[in-house]
Amino acid sequence: MVTMAGSLWHGFADMGSVSTNGPFVVTRGEGSRIWDAQGNSYLDATAGLWFTNVGHGRTEIADAVGAQLSTLAHYSGFGDLTADVTDALADRLAALAPVPGSKIFFTSGGSDSVDTAAKLARRYWTEVGKPEKTLLVGRTKAYHGMHVAGTSLAGIPANHDGYGQLMPDAESVGWDDAKSLLGLIERVGADRVAAFFCEPIIGAGGVYLPPDGYLAEVRQICRDHDVLFVADEVVTGFGRIGGDSWFASSRFDLQPDLMTTAKGLTSGYVPMGAVFIAPRIAEPFYAGGVWWRHGYTYGGHAGAAAAAMANLDIIEREGLLAEATRLETDLATALRPLADLDAVSEVRTGLGAVSAVQLADPARAQDAVAAMRRHGVSGRAAGQGALQISPAFVMSTAEVGDLASRIGDALS
Repeated sequence: MVTMAGSLWHGFADMGSVSTNGPFVVTRGEGSRIWDAQGNSYLDATAGLWFTNVGHGRTEIADAVGAQLSTLAHYSGFGDLTADVTDALADRLAALAPVPGSKIFFTSGGSDSVDTAAKLARRYWTEVGKPEKTLLVGRTKAYHGMHVAGTSLAGIPANHDGYGQLMPDAESVGWDDAKSLLGLIERVGADRVAAFFCEPIIGAGGVYLPPDGYLAEVRQICRDHDVLFVADEVVTGFGRIGGDSWFASSRFDLQPDLMTTAKGLTSGYVPMGAVFIAPRIAEPFYAGGVWWRHGYTYGGHAGAAAAAMANLDIIEREGLLAEATRLETDLATALRPLADLDAVSEVRTGLGAVSAVQLADPARAQDAVAAMRRHGVSGRAAGQGALQISPAFVMSTAEVGDLASRIGDALS
C-alpha cells in the first residue's frame, strides 16, 4: 500500500517524491522575493512561472480586483455581452498590438490561448475556401501549454508520451532550422499547411534564444507559402523580451497573424489570456452571418480585466519595459562567469529578462534546484537540465548579482 500524504496533486511533479519529502509551501511575496512557511526568504529566480513581471505584493492590483468584484465580478462574454472593463481592456491591448487593427479574444490562460489559435487557424482557412489546410506545425523543444492542441504541437516528447494521438495533422520541425520548415511545406504541400506556431524564445523546453536571423526567415517562409504565423508569446509577452518592446513580435517586426498571450498580462495576479488576431484573419468573421462557436465561461473575466488594467498601469508608470532591457545586460554580466564552473556547460543570455544556466549533467537538475533553495534561491529546471532565470522586472542590479552569487555557491 502506497502512503499518500496530503490532498493536493501538483502539476508536473513526481507525486511519490512530493508525498515523501513534503511540498515547498510559499506563503507570501514582495518584489523579487518570496517567503516559505518557516519564514525563510528566497530570491525568486523565475517570477513564479515567467509571470510576475511587476513583482510580488502589488496591492494596487489587489485593490483594483477587489473594487471590480464588489461592483461586477463577471458576466458572460458570449453573443453581444461584455463587461465595461473587459471592453476597455480589449481596446487598450489592441493599441499595443504588433499588427495595427488587431482584434482581441480573451481566454482563461496560455493553454486556452494556444487551443484558441489552433482552432481559429483551421476555421479561418475553411471560411476563405481552403478547408484542406489543416496541418499545424510546431518545433522540437517547443512548449505550447497542456491542452490537446498544445500537447500535440509540443516538441518535448515526455509531455505527450502515454496519451496516444490527441490531435491529427500536427507536425514538428527543427527548433533552430528554418529550412526544416520549408522542407516540410514543400513535402506535404502548402495547400495542406494551416499555421506555424513559434515561441520567439523556447521557454519550458530549455530556454533557447533564437539563432540570428531565424525569426525573420521563418516569418518570410510563412508569407511566401500562405501559412499563418502564430507567435506564442505566453512567456515573452508584456515586456519580458526586452528592447523596450511590449512583445517579441514588435522587437523583431514579426507581424504575426495570431499571437497568443497570458502570464504577463496580469503578472499572474489572476488567471487570464488573450489572443491577438490580425485584421485579415478577423475579416471573414466580421463580415456578418458567421458564428465562431468557441469561447470560455471566464474569458475576459471582469475581475481579471481589472487586474490587467492595473498591471499595465504599473508597467507604463514605472518604465518597466526599460527595466526588462536593463536586466538583459545585468543577467549577462552576472551569470556568464558561472559557465566556468565544472557543473555548468553553458550560460544562455542576451535577450530580455530571460536566461538559462545549462547543467553539464542534466540528471542532477533537481539536486541543483534543492541546493539553490538551501542558498536562498527559488528556481526550477527546464528542458534538459537548464536552470531557468526569468526574474521580475523590478529585480535590481544588486539583487541580480546576489542571485548569481548564490546560484554559483549552490552549484559549487
